Amino acid sequence: MKILDTVIRVGAQRPFTVLHASDTHLTCADERDDARKLALAAVRAACFPEAEDCLRRLTALAQNEGLPVLHTGDLNDFVSFANLDASRAFTAAVDCFMAAGNHEFSLYVGEAWEDAAYRAQSLDRVQAAFTNDIRFCSRVMHGVNFIALDNSYYLIEPWQLERLKAEAAKGLPMVLLVHTPLYSAETLAVLRQNGRLRPEEPAYLMAVPEQEMRGYDDHRYRQQLADGTTREALEWICAQPLLKAVLTGHLHRDFEADITGTLRQYGVGCTTVRRIRFV
Repeated sequence: MKILDTVIRVGAQRPFTVLHASDTHLTCADERDDARKLALAAVRAACFPEAEDCLRRLTALAQNEGLPVLHTGDLNDFVSFANLDASRAFTAAVDCFMAAGNHEFSLYVGEAWEDAAYRAQSLDRVQAAFTNDIRFCSRVMHGVNFIALDNSYYLIEPWQLERLKAEAAKGLPMVLLVHTPLYSAETLAVLRQNGRLRPEEPAYLMAVPEQEMRGYDDHRYRQQLADGTTREALEWICAQPLLKAVLTGHLHRDFEADITGTLRQYGVGCTTVRRIRFV
């Protein structure tokens, strides 16, 4: 597990430190699940062989240093009894503030179109494994308002935008936790410059302009096309002076990129923990 140390200036009442993790992708299943899920677990475990060890290391780091964990989704790779048990154990062992990822609600990984109806099949069961509302929740630490918002299907819903605006009315500096990174020209450039994203590949960012999506295949285009509320939300976020940082994941890589000249987003990969000092 790699540790990145980062300082972010937000105007906190006093400096404090948190741990940011994302995309752990636990792949556990046992006899309580069906044969199909057991077979899925074996296949997916090969994709994320360090998941359980990274979670153990993250837990130990949080406990030893007495730090809260901000997790930006995909703690679990799919819904299973064992994965949800591991989530309960993790959130009981550490102070965890969580924003859902798309895999939180994945029943068999890639088997169906992911939308609100699909999420609803497992939402109550998954939510019960966590200590905060993983679709939208806020928490104030040392005068900084942390807001966890589920945008994991590349969308922000009207009720989420209204609640986001209500959080801004509190007048506190804000840090946004989302699973899917927000589009900005610099974010797209950073991803392409590091050689991990070819021009024709989907960017897997929220609210990519349609002219930037010309090379997407039909599935990825429909999956990632922003609606009016999502575009309005991104415009609001970009214009909101109280927003000081965005923490995100989803891309399975470490990166930093400006959204605006005053707002920067920070991503972490599956085996990275970012130790952030907020000042």
